[in-house]
Amino acid sequence: MGLKKFKPVTPGRRFMTVQTFEAITRQEPEAQLVVALRKRGGRNAQGKVTAHHRGGGSKRLYRMVDFKRDKDGVAAKVAAIEYDPNRSANLALLYYQDGEKRYILAPVGLAVGDTVRSGPDAEIRPGSAMPLRNIPVGTMVHNVELFPKRGGQMVRAAGAAAQIMAKEGAHAPLRLPSGEVRLVSLECRATIGQVANLDWDSVTGGKAGRTRWRGRKPTVRGVAMDPSSHPHGGGEGRSPIGMPGPVSPWGKPTLGYKTRKPKRSDKFIVKRRK
Repeated sequence: MGLKKFKPVTPGRRFMTVQTFEAITRQEPEAQLVVALRKRGGRNAQGKVTAHHRGGGSKRLYRMVDFKRDKDGVAAKVAAIEYDPNRSANLALLYYQDGEKRYILAPVGLAVGDTVRSGPDAEIRPGSAMPLRNIPVGTMVHNVELFPKRGGQMVRAAGAAAQIMAKEGAHAPLRLPSGEVRLVSLECRATIGQVANLDWDSVTGGKAGRTRWRGRKPTVRGVAMDPSSHPHGGGEGRSPIGMPGPVSPWGKPTLGYKTRKPKRSDKFIVKRRK
């Protein structure tokens, strides 16, 4: 999809760009594949804010996307390419020969009327899903599983693609979009091709309201607050932090201070992204 610009009749229109959506072939989602999506405003089950600066935004319906691609041996025809407000990628609506309907992430080159399959004997073409064992080395893939039969968890954003570098024993090293090289089991499934909607990250909001439509609220700097609200606050006029380093509102070091715990899958990382 391309980008559309506007005449600068207002300050908000001057730098605003929107997508043209010529790839979208259907406006309304499939009724049997959507569920209600409740907004939580960044709050957990106890009502405490754990994800800050979230709230409001446009109402959405959640499209149930098939990340597992486990319907083997049944051909599916692409009925439509649809917009999904919950992710950067577009969706492809599949009609299977047995009457079932499913959503998948739309890859580059997939068009209405194409036929896709999943399983070890599927063809190597955009939209087909199969274990890494059956995909040739050098192929670009997306929607990659971390563990067999769990469903795709990696490489799902618009424009993303991973490359199969080799096949070594029971694993295949994949170069991810971040530059990280990770070992993935050959039994894990992936979908052929690159995720479509390549112009998504080139869109310019143009005004603060478009960010609010997405449910993101403004972020206030700590140095602009009073001392009781943030450790960086207070002082006459503009003042430096005045402490050994920047901290969070609760006094924890930030900006470079590592807080993440090791994951059991870290042992499969061959090359870090940094």
